[in-house]
Amino acid sequence: MPLTMNRDVFITAAITGSGSTQDRSPHVPRSPEQIANSAIDAAKAGAAVVHCHVRDPESGVPSRRLDLYRELTDRIRAADVDVVLNLTAGMGGDIVFGGVEAPLPTVAGTDMVGATERVAHVAECLPEICTLDCGTMNFAEADYVMTNTPGMLRAMGQMMTDLGVKPEIEAFDTGHLWFAKQLVADGILEPNALVQLCMGVPWGAPDDLNTFMAMVNNVPPEWTFSAFGLGRSQMPFVAASVLAGGNVRVGLEDNLMLDKGVLATNAQLVERAHGIIENLGARVIGPAEVREKLGLVKQAPKV
Repeated sequence: MPLTMNRDVFITAAITGSGSTQDRSPHVPRSPEQIANSAIDAAKAGAAVVHCHVRDPESGVPSRRLDLYRELTDRIRAADVDVVLNLTAGMGGDIVFGGVEAPLPTVAGTDMVGATERVAHVAECLPEICTLDCGTMNFAEADYVMTNTPGMLRAMGQMMTDLGVKPEIEAFDTGHLWFAKQLVADGILEPNALVQLCMGVPWGAPDDLNTFMAMVNNVPPEWTFSAFGLGRSQMPFVAASVLAGGNVRVGLEDNLMLDKGVLATNAQLVERAHGIIENLGARVIGPAEVREKLGLVKQAPKV
């Protein structure tokens, strides 16, 4: 199909993620204050949306603690810059098997909890957006599986919709889009769905352009999509997504480098993406336009 370039583009900054990057760059934030400050800087650089995980402030290990999420979101909301809040809901579905000869019992690193607990911080903080990883997937690690069963996704998706928080479908392969369409057909997700195309995550969709366009061509026309690539593919996928009609995601969750040998900050990655978008002849839109475009509800958190 012919490409239809997106002329009004929003940037999502993925601030810290849940990967083991905390000791690979001094710019990867750990504490709620550091994550909030990095998110605020990214917003000032042009990000309309900030996608946030939390980490243990001392070790940098990913966490699901409600108090950390509450501190983070309170700090961002109190800032002197407006930005759309997007919290992960991907934690709590991790299985690490014991090895090829004795897979059970599972071993350290396994973190499997129920749907309500996986969405507890979303219910507590009420961001405008939260993520919904729309499938189970093998990652690069030998015995680790990201686990999201259809039943779990139906339950979590309905909870998000009932809370008035828009799910951002995380699609790591074409089958994830297939199931997301079923969630819309079943009335669990709204028809004007939001999807993030996650390219180059082992072992999901590879980050070649043919696969990317297969993903794009499976996104219904009434949906809004964004996309990202990992590492050195991050900035090329800024251009590719805009040209294919989408929006963009950059940030330290997906890439630590600004240039070869130069470690980036989140704000620098947003600034680089901003320049690419404008040089393509498109316009970077802000949080107010994003809320209108996506039908987002800006809610007050629980007292």
